[in-house]
Amino acid sequence: MTLAYQPARLITLINNKGMRITCMDLGATWLSCRLPTGKDLQEVLLGGARYEDYQNQSAYLGATIGRYANRIANGCYEHNGEIIKLSTNQNGNTLHGGPDGFDRKTWQIETIAEDKVIFTLTSPDGDQGFPGEVKAVATYSLRNDNSVIIDYRAYSSASTPINLSNHAYFNLNDAQNGDDSRSHYLKISASRYLPVDQEGIPISGLRNVEGTRFDFRRRRRIRNDYDHAFLLDTESDYSHSPCLSLTSAQNKLTLDLFTNKPAVQIYTGRQLAGTPNRRHGVYKAHAGIALETQFLPDTPNHSHWPQPDCFFSNDKIYQFTTCYRFSW
Repeated sequence: MTLAYQPARLITLINNKGMRITCMDLGATWLSCRLPTGKDLQEVLLGGARYEDYQNQSAYLGATIGRYANRIANGCYEHNGEIIKLSTNQNGNTLHGGPDGFDRKTWQIETIAEDKVIFTLTSPDGDQGFPGEVKAVATYSLRNDNSVIIDYRAYSSASTPINLSNHAYFNLNDAQNGDDSRSHYLKISASRYLPVDQEGIPISGLRNVEGTRFDFRRRRRIRNDYDHAFLLDTESDYSHSPCLSLTSAQNKLTLDLFTNKPAVQIYTGRQLAGTPNRRHGVYKAHAGIALETQFLPDTPNHSHWPQPDCFFSNDKIYQFTTCYRFSW
């Protein structure tokens, strides 16, 4: 694997159960997650076979997304009476931080320990149009209870929207072949979701999931296409129930998600077709499902939404954590 990914630097963490995760400095990417579910380790993340696959693909495979995950409508927002114009990269909108977002940057490896790796990145003032110099820190930790914890911190010299997220695609059925992710079972502690147009831009306020295909408050198969944000009812940590659970079609493997972010974007991979896979081929559409913990899309233009403020500055540190716990 290492030779195929040169010149990137890879770091592998192994817990006492034999679970392995591999991270890469390009994009502070979660490259691989292999679980000891049987005689062989089971890969549960989608991924490419070579370094070039990550440079050339547009699916954000496992990458750290920033400065702002999801979309900002028309590539602009108003803050403190000033209109800020951003670089755009999707039909006139800014997606996942712009055309040269954090996923395209080579992060510095600050610390490597037995159970964690810490990446750092400095984004200069004006990067993709965003004000302020931002110093971002991404920490991946692997615990012996088969949990992966991603902690994001950021420090900005000026008021700027920050919304870091990981864009891993999960397939608990068969990540190697990319079986249809919509056969998974999903449960989300979310009573409201955000309707969007065909470009993924919010078209109205939050709506109740009651009586709609967006109601996952009780576990059920996904079945349909989704690229929508759900406002979580409460934040969750180890002392609470998970805010989201994803289970394989055969009920053999479950991923429980805990986060203090207010929302999660569920994306069932409709546009994954043609994305390079680990076998030097390509994935089909719906080969994996992304669970992107974040602020709601286009939040800089909707300060009234019921969630924490997405603007951070030198006197307000960005710090959010997401935990992915696997069981079988």
